[in-house]
Amino acid sequence: MAGRHLRDLIAAYGERDDLRFRRAAQAIIQEEESKRHTVLAKELRGLLASNSTLGVNEEVVFADIPVDRDSALPLARISQPDRFLSDLVLGADAERALRRLVAEVRNWPMLDQAGLPRRNRLLLSGPPGCGKTSAVAALATELGRPLVTARAEGLISSYLGETATNLANLFTFASSGPFVLFLDEFDSLGKARDDPSDHGELRRVVNAVLQQIDQYKGPALIIAATNHSNVLDSALWRRFDNVVELALPTTTQIVALLQALLPKSSANDRNRLAEATTGLPHAAVEYLAHAAFRAALLDGRKVPTEADLNLALDEVTGRPWM
Repeated sequence: MAGRHLRDLIAAYGERDDLRFRRAAQAIIQEEESKRHTVLAKELRGLLASNSTLGVNEEVVFADIPVDRDSALPLARISQPDRFLSDLVLGADAERALRRLVAEVRNWPMLDQAGLPRRNRLLLSGPPGCGKTSAVAALATELGRPLVTARAEGLISSYLGETATNLANLFTFASSGPFVLFLDEFDSLGKARDDPSDHGELRRVVNAVLQQIDQYKGPALIIAATNHSNVLDSALWRRFDNVVELALPTTTQIVALLQALLPKSSANDRNRLAEATTGLPHAAVEYLAHAAFRAALLDGRKVPTEADLNLALDEVTGRPWM
């Protein structure tokens, strides 16, 4: 175990510097993995994922996050999520792909030694509300990595060429540590360059995105997500090592989600609600459960009644979700 990593670990603890602490811990874990100490490395990753020694429980923006020179807004925000893949209700193919990616990232040193390229660029696609953001948070938790979420309002500048500069600064920051860099609403950056409404800036932005993705060699995992994959520039698709589709939940998956969200409801109620919400996204089912609990608590009850569930169902089905 390299002495410098231990020195950084102890210094970070004393300074209450969570980012530096996690970087040092990740370096130690990766060193143990390179020595094939897989049991120890796995245990350390689990500890890092479930117990941040310095306890970052809320979003924190660190001083070294780059900012947009025009607006002075930070280009990203950093958080330490606490959701796991087992907390999500996903299709079998999507869950398998995400778990395989976690295994790969944990074993990057071994893959490096074998001369195999890292798969460090993931695109998540699917309708709104189907768990893309939750999946990214779960990946960060599983890997024990800080989640760096790009802020579209900071990245996209009104000044000519400044968006490309912001992208370069963001990717430079991502290269500084073992993060999960999340580019949400990726279609706002990667819209097809043949869009008739474009006046030239769109092409420059897409070209900048392509350049940054092509040149990226850092330790972070890059994840982009889009609700509108049909508008992405065709050149972007082959830049991603893996594309995972998160689809609308099936009736069976909705039943499983309701069982987790409404554990004291009857099987008949869960089946009835699942049938009524089939075709809606995960977010709608979560909203239904929260609305039912809210109605119950406001009426002095801890468990939603059938009337509460029906009221929540009316709220959910009475509004658009996509």
